[in-house]
Parts: sequence; C-alpha cells; structure tokens
Amino acid sequence: MKKLILAAAVTAAFSAGFAYAEETKVEAKPDHEVSFNAALTSDYRYRGISQTRLQPAVQGGADYTHNPSGLYAGAWLSNIKWTKDAGGSGDVEVDLYAGKRGEIAKDVSYDVGVLTYVYPSNGLATDANTTEVYGQIGYGPAYAKYSYAVTNLFGFADSKNSGYLDLGANIEVAAGLTLNLHAGRQQVKNTDVASYTDWKIGVTKDFGIVTGALAVIGTNASEVAYASPANGKFLGKTAVVATISKTF
Repeated sequence: MKKLILAAAVTAAFSAGFAYAEETKVEAKPDHEVSFNAALTSDYRYRGISQTRLQPAVQGGADYTHNPSGLYAGAWLSNIKWTKDAGGSGDVEVDLYAGKRGEIAKDVSYDVGVLTYVYPSNGLATDANTTEVYGQIGYGPAYAKYSYAVTNLFGFADSKNSGYLDLGANIEVAAGLTLNLHAGRQQVKNTDVASYTDWKIGVTKDFGIVTGALAVIGTNASEVAYASPANGKFLGKTAVVATISKTF
C-alpha cells in the first residue's frame, strides 16, 4: 500500500542580483532512467489506516522510467503488522506497478496504470493480495486520482469493484518546502462498516542529503472495523507521522 506517504519538493530556486543575467541550462533526462528510494517512517499509514499497528516502518523501492514514452514500472516494500492482526501471517508488503504518465496540455498531466499489492504467505481466509487499476489527472500542483479494485480488497470478502478517490495538492511555499494536502474516500464494496474518509495536512522539506516530512493524518473510520486485536488501539486515529526519505 504504497502511495503516498511522501511528496518531495524538487524545484530549485535561483536568485537574481547579478549585473548581467545568467543563462541556465536544463539537463536533458536520459531515455532510460533508474532510481532507488529508502525511507524510515514513525507509522506506515496507507489511506489513513496504520499498517504497522501505530509503530515505525522501514521502506524502500526501485523505479524504471522510459522518459521518451512516459512508461514506467517499479517495486516497493515495507514491513507491516496488519495481516497478523487480521488473523493471518506475514510481515512484509511488496508493491508491483506499471503505467504511463505524460502531459495532456500545458500544466495538465495524466498518469494511468496498474498496481498489485502482494502479501507473501498472508494466510487470510480471503487472500489479502489486491490489484487495482488507477487513473490520475493533475493540474499544476493539484491532482485527482481514482483507484479501482479488480480483485477483492485487502482481505475483505466479496469486495471486488471497491474504489478509492484521492484528491490533493502539493504546493511549494518556499524553496525546498512543500505543503501537502490530501482528502480521500475509501469505498469497500458490500462492507459499509469498512468504508471511510481520510485526510492529511503536512509539509515536506528537501534538505539535500535527505527529505523530511511531517504530517497530521486522520480518518472517520469505524473503530470496530479498524482496531488492532493485538492491543485494541484504533488504527485510524488522528496522529502526527514523521518520515525521513532519500531518493538516489
């Protein structure tokens, strides 16, 4: 359940004040680009719900992009606890995804693809492994994304065709500092008690060596549906989540 714990600010600011204007050159991206990422977070929240029983997580992944076409593929993983809480086993999540992104017009972007969440040896009565197709439209710093489950959703029985609407914006407020805003709605097919709304208000700061993020995250999820059997704590409670990440 990757997406979107972080939003990194990547725009560099150049100040004027020289006697003569200097010409800046934009470095062209290679046709084939590979990047890696690593992160440490105080609580792995996905769509507002803790995947780690309100405890820290170590995460990492790799991405390939074919820049001329906008095609991309990647893999990402994190430690988790929720499959055990649901009566199964396993402590790892692996995300595999591929898609295509590009620009429709000036300042208008798109991103479409497929994402499979794999929970090795999860052992749940309804398999936790989930596949979603998604589509996103962006305008400047704002975006709207919809994810549609073509399988059962994260172990919920008869939940195929569930959907998640994600609205947000990542607004640069200063050089290297980004305001992150998000609101989402998870609809779980045939299980109304599991449907809920989540939200996030946070900031991301690029320190050069690493990127730091701090966010307040909350939900109106049902405590009956999203309480940890291990300790009874509500996994959708409002909390501050801190993350340190690096892309290289």
